[in-house]
Amino acid sequence: MSTPLNVAFHTLGCKLNFSETSSIRRMFEDHGYGTCKIEDGADIYIINTCSVTDFADKKCRYEVRRALKHSPNARVVVIGCYAQLKPKEISEIPGVDLVLGAAEKFNIIKYIDGLSKATDKGMVMAGEVSEANSFVDAFSFGDRTRSFLKVQDGCNYKCTFCTIPQARGASRSDTIENAIANATKIAASGVKEIVLTGVNLGDFGNGTEVIEGTKPKKEAMFIDLIQELDQVKDIERYRISSIEPNLLTDEVIEFVAKSNRFLPHFHVPLQSGSDKILKAMKRRYLTPLYTSRVDSIKKHMPHACIGVDVIVGFPGETEEDFKATYNFLKDLDISYLHVFTYSERANTPAADMTDAVPMNVRRERNEMLRILSEKKKRAFYEQHLGSIKQVLWEPSKKDDVMNGFTDNYVKVQAPLNADQLGTVQEVTLEEIQENSLVSVMA
Repeated sequence: MSTPLNVAFHTLGCKLNFSETSSIRRMFEDHGYGTCKIEDGADIYIINTCSVTDFADKKCRYEVRRALKHSPNARVVVIGCYAQLKPKEISEIPGVDLVLGAAEKFNIIKYIDGLSKATDKGMVMAGEVSEANSFVDAFSFGDRTRSFLKVQDGCNYKCTFCTIPQARGASRSDTIENAIANATKIAASGVKEIVLTGVNLGDFGNGTEVIEGTKPKKEAMFIDLIQELDQVKDIERYRISSIEPNLLTDEVIEFVAKSNRFLPHFHVPLQSGSDKILKAMKRRYLTPLYTSRVDSIKKHMPHACIGVDVIVGFPGETEEDFKATYNFLKDLDISYLHVFTYSERANTPAADMTDAVPMNVRRERNEMLRILSEKKKRAFYEQHLGSIKQVLWEPSKKDDVMNGFTDNYVKVQAPLNADQLGTVQEVTLEEIQENSLVSVMA
């Protein structure tokens, strides 16, 4: 009997990508392949790419080189959002043997069997994104601490800066029944926390199939999903990964506030605190609605953590527009920021807009908001010092330390106690360390 081929994986980007990589890994294992780390020298490398930043090409090239450094004769397959958007470009990267698009990546076994090392450029199997018209479920298994559960894919929004609809197609969702079945499988593995993921998570319920030329009929709502998932036994914690402010309804907020399993942690994309820029971005809300969402969360859950995505340097963003964003965020009762420097993306309306912001100005604005984020985070942590919280413990990169998150996403650390890894323990938050972690007393 021949020795099974070993496959190694590397994932770039979001939680959704991690959930899909994990499911593809299990697919290989089910077909008799072995899996290993990149450093172990695999026979096949799968690189799952992201397209959110302008570093996608650089990151992809780096990972290809890194893989071949450990196994020069390995076959290299590139999948993910960047693979759908730029398949020809990726196929010309030295060492790439196969590029699979959005519709093809879940049939990867079919394409891998018999794949030989490319002598010139890699083979491309990437159809039109409209062919990615059905929902394929996915969830991650890893350290037995948390799992990323994919319940939605694609997006029907037309934000002028975004390529995700071109990379993942139209909005479609899992059924509630299958999401519950997957959550039950995850619970049976001993995982204590599930993070719900999707491209536009709050748009859950459009059905599992996209029929071109027709408007999707809502078969369920996001509130229906979380109410049902809340009943799954043995899952102690759920987090909502990210949800658009126009889809974060009072009903959802009030349900989370009353739930024993859904945690008081929201990540709500803003992108700009200037209504002029929000309109240019074609976002589906203005700042008053965003303020009302934050106010509602804090009214029902004063201790809740609120994270915010923001983009700096969008075309036409003047100094006054940036100041409006800065002051808007400074005055909001939020907990941290994810700051993105705008980068031009091909085939997006924003790329053709005039009044581009100089790159040095974009970087300066990014730094200002990054500093504001650190201040917000520290202030949020300070509010909770001395309080008693539930923490899910997980391994850290240091052998003698373990990390964890409270229900409201305060990151904590304590001396390693191997028996507590993967369990939820009650602790008292003591003091903020230099590395922005909070030490605790059990």
